[in-house]
Amino acid sequence: MRIGLGLAALGRPGYITRGHDVDLPDRTVDGMRARTHAMLDAAWDAGVRFVDAARGYGLAERFLGEWLAAHPGRREQLTIESKWGYAYTAGWRIDADEHERKDHSLAMLEQQWDETCEALGTVPDAYLVHSVTPDSPVLGDGAVLARLRQLSDAGVRVGLSTSGPRQAEVLLHALEVAPFAAVQATWNVLERSAGDALVRAADAGWLVVVKEALANGAVLDALPGPHADADAIAAALAVDERAVVLSGAVTVEQLAANLRAVDVDGAAVARGTTALVQTPDAYWGARGARSWR
Repeated sequence: MRIGLGLAALGRPGYITRGHDVDLPDRTVDGMRARTHAMLDAAWDAGVRFVDAARGYGLAERFLGEWLAAHPGRREQLTIESKWGYAYTAGWRIDADEHERKDHSLAMLEQQWDETCEALGTVPDAYLVHSVTPDSPVLGDGAVLARLRQLSDAGVRVGLSTSGPRQAEVLLHALEVAPFAAVQATWNVLERSAGDALVRAADAGWLVVVKEALANGAVLDALPGPHADADAIAAALAVDERAVVLSGAVTVEQLAANLRAVDVDGAAVARGTTALVQTPDAYWGARGARSWR
């Protein structure tokens, strides 16, 4: 199973995905915990064995850690990826002025590594710098890279996630910087600029994870047909046969629809939707204008 479950929309009450407010009517901490655990149960039963979280995803790591503690023996069968470099700052408010704060410093890495391990109750298999863009100093920060190298030497696969219109540039730079060996990047039928760089990362033996295959719902407005979600995820799976593609589902029904992608010819979907491709600047400009709901 090359589809994983991403917890970005399950660990905090506000998110930028279309319909988030409708799909999650109970966004209290207890309500979100119960929904996250139900989604993890459904994913497990469907054969999903890759889960993605982050410090910036509210209580996602905590919810995942509680679920792991309640199901002894499952941890060994899972690949768990998390990320550091963003702090969740909304205080469980949907109308907060600020939802997250970016900080790629050594102090943040040290703090969040300890927080991640405590929340999960285990060490993540992969630990990524969250949302590296060209203005981030992290790829040239010797102290941060040295600490990441220590984690790598201890058996953690370290890497980075990317966002913004210059994803490919950042990833190609990171391919030359030890000790990175994992990447999570956005690719969908609207925004394909990172595709060739992701293949290069896979060729280098990196763990490659594709996020936002549905573009936070925007793809569902662009693709025709009743199974647009499965078609979009299948297209992302076709970027490289070694890649994992995240489902951002928040309902069991959405997850089941997403998992139908394994029966779709994703390469054919990608070829048939080239007219939908946007420039990176246009895509990321529209994404940046989305409201938290």
